[in-house]
Amino acid sequence: MPTPVDILKKYWGHDAFRPMQLEIIQAALDGKDTLALLPTGGGKSVCFQIPALLQPGICIVISPLIALMKDQVDNLTKRGIPAITVNSTMSFREIDIALDNCVYGDTKFLYLSPERLGTEIVRERIKKMKVNLLAVDEAHCISQWGHDFRPSYLQIAEIREWIPKVPVLALTASATEETVIDIQEQLLFKKKYVLRQSFYRENLAYVVRYENNKLTKLLEICQSIPGTGLVYVRNRRATKQIADHLIRNKISANYYHAGLTNIERAAIQSRWLENKTRIIVCTNAFGMGIDKPDVRFVVHMDLPDSPEAYFQEAGRAGRDGQRAFAALLYADNDAKEAQSKFEKSYPPIAEIKRIYKALTSYFRVAEESGNGATFDFDLNHFCDYYKLDAVVTFSALKLLEKEGYIVLTDAVYQPSRLFVTINHGALYNFQVQNPKVDTFIKTLLRLYGGLFEHYVNIKEADIARSLKIKIDNVIDGLRNLQKQGILDYVKATDKPQIIYTRPAVSEQNLSLYENYHKLKLAAEKRLTALLNYTQNKNACRSVMLLEYFGETTTQPCGHCDYCQANKAAPVEPIAEVTEKILSIIEEANPRPADLPALLAATEPTLIKNILKTLLDDGHIALSPEWKLYLTD
Repeated sequence: MPTPVDILKKYWGHDAFRPMQLEIIQAALDGKDTLALLPTGGGKSVCFQIPALLQPGICIVISPLIALMKDQVDNLTKRGIPAITVNSTMSFREIDIALDNCVYGDTKFLYLSPERLGTEIVRERIKKMKVNLLAVDEAHCISQWGHDFRPSYLQIAEIREWIPKVPVLALTASATEETVIDIQEQLLFKKKYVLRQSFYRENLAYVVRYENNKLTKLLEICQSIPGTGLVYVRNRRATKQIADHLIRNKISANYYHAGLTNIERAAIQSRWLENKTRIIVCTNAFGMGIDKPDVRFVVHMDLPDSPEAYFQEAGRAGRDGQRAFAALLYADNDAKEAQSKFEKSYPPIAEIKRIYKALTSYFRVAEESGNGATFDFDLNHFCDYYKLDAVVTFSALKLLEKEGYIVLTDAVYQPSRLFVTINHGALYNFQVQNPKVDTFIKTLLRLYGGLFEHYVNIKEADIARSLKIKIDNVIDGLRNLQKQGILDYVKATDKPQIIYTRPAVSEQNLSLYENYHKLKLAAEKRLTALLNYTQNKNACRSVMLLEYFGETTTQPCGHCDYCQANKAAPVEPIAEVTEKILSIIEEANPRPADLPALLAATEPTLIKNILKTLLDDGHIALSPEWKLYLTD
């Protein structure tokens, strides 16, 4: 029987796991309900993918991000692992066929958006599946104390009633101690069990700079630190303005936000990943699911949404273990702007009700109807039509989402899809009886395999090129065949969507009080913690961040702006530190990441350099479990 390392080698080409991955995988294989806390870049997806591949059956993965699900399914498929996603952008027929493949086919991974859990078709099919693991990604979304609470996540507990013997593996990169407790309770853990990798990043220097002229400081950072970088800003307009400023100063840069087309976003991302563009100026739409190890710095020009968001975004620097920097530029008026943004994020309840009423009118959804209905949504058009403030409206919609009335999805490109709805014989008879479309149909069958089994991604431009006709003629031909019941054609879209997750109610019956104040209180606590991080000049930045996430025994990092300004500790002799390291390895076989805490008075960089020398010289080695041992 293959081992976890065998599967890792076969599909991912690696010989050893990252810290904590093997323990998490083993817990899942042992059937334990487990909450795994790994920092950004810690390799969370492998932790549920490998145990699922080692066992018969299918793994159900719950994730709130359609783009991330699509990316993971694409990556698994490229490795020859059958995986599908079911999300809000799919038609009923698409979902029906996909779920059938999970019940009767060889699919190993089913990625579900959480709002799909409330639909009858998904509930009934899950009961028929042979499930080996339930993975909950971004698990903090299930907690009202988490920074991105989603009520649809609360339905996950119901799945456990249908598959009572299946363990749950919950994963997140950022959770306070309060959230950690809540996640386990909401997911009905049989026994509380948390595997936590320290969020301490010895190679990442956190820096806060008080700068009223942020552009000048940004230029200084870009000119003094070599390598690729990310610059986070609050709004789309600023991404282009700052990227243009960098370009004018001879720095390779581009900008990225959700308002760009899918083709534009893909091209910008690709050039950065290939080091053809040095710096991306972006909103928080960029970075999720992107694993670029050699990012040397991340700069925040504005205050992020929360300590959790900052930790995740800053953590995209230095994933290769080399020295990197996370700089937050803070000006005098930033606190006022953050407070104003907070207030707009929680508009008066009367305003939220008014926006909800406008939404039901906009989509012509009658009271007591619309449950499960999905609509493409243009926020700007909606706000212009009803004369609404865009920021307040977006905040109101997100609060309505957190109250469980709707879901507002991110803008994600979905290619056009095609599925032949009749069998081979019936299609042949149709072609004989309709010779004018015979060549058209034959071209579809020649270009795309599997059209009778499942929905297949297509490109109208490729069909037009093959038939030497215009794209509009291809679309007309596909729609005509759809009207005749020959196939189902779903046209490409990259618009966000509104999904009604319960029947529409009147403005008077819209109940918001239960969660509104609790969510506002939790957000206010996060804002207070964030402002304390930026304004406190008397503590190590790393210590402040880690204490926020419940790590209270961490020593000062030695390389943040506070530690550098207050550095006075003498440098220990290399021979003495080497002796200490060898002694610890002989007694305890620690992981490399454990040594800074075990040698708290020693500079982490010195420890790292000595370890590298000992490994290069063959005096020590790493086990498959990523533990150090003596070879002499």
